[in-house]
This record gives sequence, structure tokens and C-alpha cells, in this order.
Amino acid sequence: MDWVPMNDLSRSVSLHREELLADLVDTLDSGWFLLGPRTTAFAAELAAYLDVPHVVPVGNGTDALEIALKALMPDGRTTVLCAANAGGYGSVAARRAGFAVSYADVDPATHCLDPDDLAARISDEVGVVIVTHLYGRAAEVDRISEAAHAVGALVLEDCAQALGGLTPAGRVGSLADAATFSFYPTKNLGALGDGGAVATSFDEVAERVRRLHQYGWDTKYRIADDGGRNSRLDELQAAVLSRRLPLLDDWNSARRSVISAYADAAPDGVRVLPAADEGHTGHLAVVEADDRDALRAHLEAARVRTDVHYPTPDHQQPGLDGGGVVLPVTERLSTRVLSVPVFPELRPDEISRVGEALASFRP
Repeated sequence: MDWVPMNDLSRSVSLHREELLADLVDTLDSGWFLLGPRTTAFAAELAAYLDVPHVVPVGNGTDALEIALKALMPDGRTTVLCAANAGGYGSVAARRAGFAVSYADVDPATHCLDPDDLAARISDEVGVVIVTHLYGRAAEVDRISEAAHAVGALVLEDCAQALGGLTPAGRVGSLADAATFSFYPTKNLGALGDGGAVATSFDEVAERVRRLHQYGWDTKYRIADDGGRNSRLDELQAAVLSRRLPLLDDWNSARRSVISAYADAAPDGVRVLPAADEGHTGHLAVVEADDRDALRAHLEAARVRTDVHYPTPDHQQPGLDGGGVVLPVTERLSTRVLSVPVFPELRPDEISRVGEALASFRP
């Protein structure tokens, strides 16, 4: 019996192979590979989708975070605050940008940044709060923004897992002072390589991002901002992303359906984090269990691939200085979470196999 894969990118490519090939050939024939019409078009399309005035494509999602942090950080502030359960990407970007990092705990139900814990921990040294829409679930940006703005900090949405999320207040990516995206191939909107973007509704933030993503230039060869870098989305990836963006909402809906099927099948003692509405993009199907190792072994015996997102919280990483902070919920969840397969092209029989394997587990 074949394994049920965590993901299979070849399935998406095969469904739209001819269209993708045509886009790639057109781009090759154009002779324009960076900062050209396809990147401009994709930026406009994504801005319209998010309902924001500015989108600046960059080379990858971590560059997007670093550049956005530099563009947002208020004068005199030195610290970025984030959750510690989101894979380390925000922490790494903040350190690369030259900032200190502090942490707040997460909500035990949503696994996203806890607004009450954040409000208790935030200080006036914090200049930017990163709120990650973890696993694709929209976090409480309104309450987090209220706590951040009260001490003069700005808020950056990390939407790497959540492009397409729709809340009553608007699209994920339009809810805070700025937002970042990753187009890594496994993301809900994936390129055929790396890519990222920064979105904002503020003209001055957008202008600084545009300078910082290309050496700090305000005009060619004139460096106006220190801390710039070379981070550009290429035209081939922009063409792929433009082709795929109109498919995103249907793909996210398919992901939610898969997760709902797992939730219906899960036995007592196993919790599948719900993806019940359009505020969740279904990027990851995450299961909580008291004995994760036993559940993982059970699923692997049924030839279901699994992964752990994420096994070591940022504040406990050996290469990062966590400052001795204690995050009880984050630490407990890191021992309980397990990811199971979810992607739009999963076949019905594969979904059933995962559901049956979950249902047959006895904690």
C-alpha cells in the first residue's frame, strides 16, 4: 500500500501543466527576468485581492519579514515581540534586522498569540509585534493591535500560512500596519521556487520597503536608506503566481474540507484543530494528543506520513537567546502537536485512510 504523503507538489503542477508551460515560455521569450511586467502585474493582482494599496514582491518570506521589520520599527525602539511556536522565522528575521526579540505565550485553543498574555508582557522597548496566523488560522489582530498601539508599537502580520483567510474585518494581510507573505512551494499559494511579498496600506511604509528590498536605493545607484539588501521576485515566479492566484480560494476550501473530515473521525483524546470557516486557510492539519509519539507511530504503521510543526519553541532554541522566558502554554503544546496530510489534491481514498487511522487510535 502506498503512503499517504504530507504533500505532493507534482499533482498541482500536472493539473495545470500546459498553462504553466505557456506562461514560462512567454516569460523566457520576453527576455525580461527581474523587475518586469509580470512582477508588476502580480503585485497589482495581489493588492487587489487583499484590498490594500501596496504590495512589494521580494525574494522570499524571511526577507519579507526582515525588510518589513526594518520599515516599521519606530525610532528609538529595539525589540520585536512574537510568539515562540511558529518555526523561528520571525525570530531569525528580527535578529537579521539587528533587533532583540521577546516573546509572549499563545492561546491554548487557537495556538496563536494570546492578546491577554501579550498585553501583560509588552514593554515600551517593543517597536513591532509579529502576529503569526499559525497553521492558517486568523489570529486576533484587533486585540493584539490594541495592546501594541497602546505602547507605541506597530503590528506586522506574518501571513506565510494564511493567504486567502477572510475575516469580518477583511482579508488576512490587510488587518495590521503591514503584512508579509511567503510563496515557498508548499504554501497555499506556492511558486516553483522561492518568493515573498510585503503588503501595507501606508504609503511611507511601502516606500521604505521598496527602497530596502533593493540596496536602499531611492533612485538607481543612490543609497538613501541603510540596511538595504538585494531581494527580488523573479519574473518566472511572478508568472506562476499570477496563474495560481485565481485558484487560491477553491484550494483553501478543499483544505478546510479535508481538515473537517479528520475532525469528524478523531476519537476522544485526540483533537484536530478546527478549520471551520473562511478565517482559516487550512494550511496545516494539526492534531493534539497526550501521547504524540504513540499517535505518530500508529499513523506511520497505517502508512500515513506525519510531521511536527514545530518541535522546539524559539525561546528554547540553542542558537537563539530566549532570555530565560517561561511560556507554559507554548512549551506544553510543543510536546502535543502533530501534523497530518492536507493539500488540495489529496484523493478521497487518501482522506478516508487518514480518517480511519485517526479513528482507530486508542489513547
